Amino acid sequence: MALDISDTEGYSAPLRHQISMSSRIAIKDHIRESQLFTSRAVIALIGIILVLLAIVGRMAHLQIIGHAHYTTLSQNNRVSIQPLAPTRGLIFDRNGVILAQNLPTYALEIVPERVSDLEQTVDELANIIDISDADIERFFERLKQKRRFQPVPLRHRLSEEEVARLAVNRHRFPGIEIAARLTRDYPQASLAVHAVGYVSRINQAELNEIDPSNYAATSHIGKLGVEKAYESLLHGNVGFQRVETNVLGRTLRVLDRTPPIPGKNIVLTLDTKLQQIAKQAMGDNNGAVVAINPKNGDVLVMASLGDYDPNLFVNGIDHTTYNALQTSRAKPLFNRALLGQYPPGSTVKPFVGLAGLESGTITPHTTLFCRGWHTIRDDERKYRDWKKTGHGLTDLKKSITESCDVYYYDLAQTMGIDLIHDFLAPFGFGQKTGIDIAGEATGILPSTSWKRRVRNQSWYLGETLIAGIGQGYTLATPLQLARATATLANRGTTLQPHLLNYLMLSDTEQIEYAPDQASISIDKINPQNWEDMIAAMENVIYGQHGTARKLNRGQPYRIAGKTGTAQVFGIKQDEKYVAEDIAKHLRDHALFVAFAPTNDPQIAVAVIVENGGSGGSVAGPIAGAVIDHYLGASD
Repeated sequence: MALDISDTEGYSAPLRHQISMSSRIAIKDHIRESQLFTSRAVIALIGIILVLLAIVGRMAHLQIIGHAHYTTLSQNNRVSIQPLAPTRGLIFDRNGVILAQNLPTYALEIVPERVSDLEQTVDELANIIDISDADIERFFERLKQKRRFQPVPLRHRLSEEEVARLAVNRHRFPGIEIAARLTRDYPQASLAVHAVGYVSRINQAELNEIDPSNYAATSHIGKLGVEKAYESLLHGNVGFQRVETNVLGRTLRVLDRTPPIPGKNIVLTLDTKLQQIAKQAMGDNNGAVVAINPKNGDVLVMASLGDYDPNLFVNGIDHTTYNALQTSRAKPLFNRALLGQYPPGSTVKPFVGLAGLESGTITPHTTLFCRGWHTIRDDERKYRDWKKTGHGLTDLKKSITESCDVYYYDLAQTMGIDLIHDFLAPFGFGQKTGIDIAGEATGILPSTSWKRRVRNQSWYLGETLIAGIGQGYTLATPLQLARATATLANRGTTLQPHLLNYLMLSDTEQIEYAPDQASISIDKINPQNWEDMIAAMENVIYGQHGTARKLNRGQPYRIAGKTGTAQVFGIKQDEKYVAEDIAKHLRDHALFVAFAPTNDPQIAVAVIVENGGSGGSVAGPIAGAVIDHYLGASD
């Protein structure tokens, strides 16, 4: 029954208000509600239509506009491009003896993106095969240099038994691969390591310098010697292949392939047998032997002792072994032939003597009485000769034959240091030879301007005297001595020493020779002066009192040479040098330079035996053994 709202006089005011509000709620506006519903339905429909249009538009973009792009992405989920490493070129000596080769080996590799826990995987693999702490450390270092989809080697040179163990457990490790790889090998081991060098892992600094696309499949690069100098020839060019893979990334088939271009094979000027002769003759001594062909600059021998096995570095050397090499007193990692800077001692006397002849300071017949020492006016110091009793009346020939120091003290004092410097510089002293491998030292050829520039000091006359016998500030490398000797043998023609002989194109029998080396001729010297000096050097071997007369063994050719002894430390005026009382590492260095045959030079040799003592009895026979073998006079 409906309430009559007009009949409310008997109710209180609040009650009347409540009745009024209830009556209002009970009455509905159907027209307004219908309009509200209609508008909401239209908005919802528009929203649905817009969403449908967006979906249709997106589908159209995916199916039509972006069809090619997304088809490619889809294809890449099952097809990938893999770089193919080129085969590194081989290195041979001049007689075809192989110095660097590639051996097939198996390596354990891990693809990081397929492994959920790398550390756990490595630990579990270490329970199956032998994996050292150094292997693990190198692995995690290499992770930083690779992308996650690229395989990272964990162990190299797996044995057949290790390969079998991994194959049996392969199902437990979806991210590992057993890859067949070619690894660098040096069959001659330490024999020519300082010339050939070695390859090892590419480091971050090298990654910033190389072409990353050409090294996409390569993990090694030349570090030293020929391996580094001719990296661009030895490495080759990378290839590529498109492969179809399954969901795990395993290759199912190769779709197409662009083969890599292998590196070129290199033939060096080195003679392995001659290198062996030099090393054997050196025995347990440290030092260097360098032999050059004066006719063309071919480096026949470059032996630096101590030495080391380059195979240790190819796939990473452990810390213990590397520290042992670094701390060894023999300094096996140091290339003495190129970097060793030694006082040349008396081996410099033929060049100083030539300077005296050419400047007119002396003639071959100029004599001086050697009483065993030389003095300077107003100076109490005695500049002593190696022979305490002196050499008596001495001319140029005798000064070379018996290596008279006093003769060259006097000659150097008369000429002055700057004249000596200017004459010796064209022979290559105090400058790099320009050999085709890196790491060469310059040596020191002192002068007044050099000392002022380098030490900001004045030059003293006493320093000139000791420079005249190859001591004091004067320093030379074994390679510089060998080239200077070759220049003397050539009567003034200087050739740039080089190790590259020629290239072998690996895909044909064609031989591509290296370009000829430029030569410099010292043509202002009187020809007779050359002959006088060479005759004096011959007398070192064939003279009755020659300091290297032990080399005279009746060979069918003549040898010209010069002995030398270089002090490691100075002794006081009143002290006597007794080798037996001095620690071996403080004894004099023994030196010898020679060339043969004197009338048609084919080999020039420089030998330095550290702490060897006598150049004639220690260094001379080493050079003699090398010369005799090269010229076919050895037993």
